[in-house]
Amino acid sequence: MTTSDYDRFANAYSAENESNLFNAYYERPEMLRLAGDVRGRRILDAGCGSGPLSAALRAKGAVVTGFDASAAMVDLARQRLGEDADVHVADLSAPLPFADAEFDDVVASLVLHYLEDWSGPLAELRRVLKPGGRLILSVIHPAIYAIAYPKADYFALTKYSEDYVMDGQTVWLTYWHRPLHAIADAFAAAGFRIATISEPPPSPDTPAELLPPDMNSGSFMCFLFFVLESA
Repeated sequence: MTTSDYDRFANAYSAENESNLFNAYYERPEMLRLAGDVRGRRILDAGCGSGPLSAALRAKGAVVTGFDASAAMVDLARQRLGEDADVHVADLSAPLPFADAEFDDVVASLVLHYLEDWSGPLAELRRVLKPGGRLILSVIHPAIYAIAYPKADYFALTKYSEDYVMDGQTVWLTYWHRPLHAIADAFAAAGFRIATISEPPPSPDTPAELLPPDMNSGSFMCFLFFVLESA
């Protein structure tokens, strides 16, 4: 699956993203917490989807530009953000249509794990960041792969697919697993310094019915979050 395959189920994915545990009450709140005070900051939302994180950052005072490889997702983002919103169809695996040092921050929400090669995308994200700018990102926690596929080689770069039901529609998503040391090595090779690693609990306002019934207080593992600083 390529990212543009989201065109086929953009509406279903967007509807699921609005209120589910993983996006609405776990991933998005943590991305916003890590971003902190963004008033007046120019932020690029890389892989913006239908725009929920862009909307939340804009509501906090940021000046947001977004892009996604899926034209259908960009259309949904424009519906959410307004027809004059600065959103583009662009592919992170290709040169981006933005100037050098154009942004104070980049957010990449659950994007990189779709890509086999991180070197080009990370180089482009660093290029468009101002010196000292931040790349705030989330990926599937690499330990999840080891738990879900205990017989697989955790240390190998591995392509795998999983099915999900979104708004009553079954869809397949394809990811690239890489071990934690490979993630850190990719960041360093691109000229980033890891400032923060986060493994948060769900948001305190998560409805009880969304939480796993056997979940211990505060214990949860799904995504891994980083704040990187460009040199």
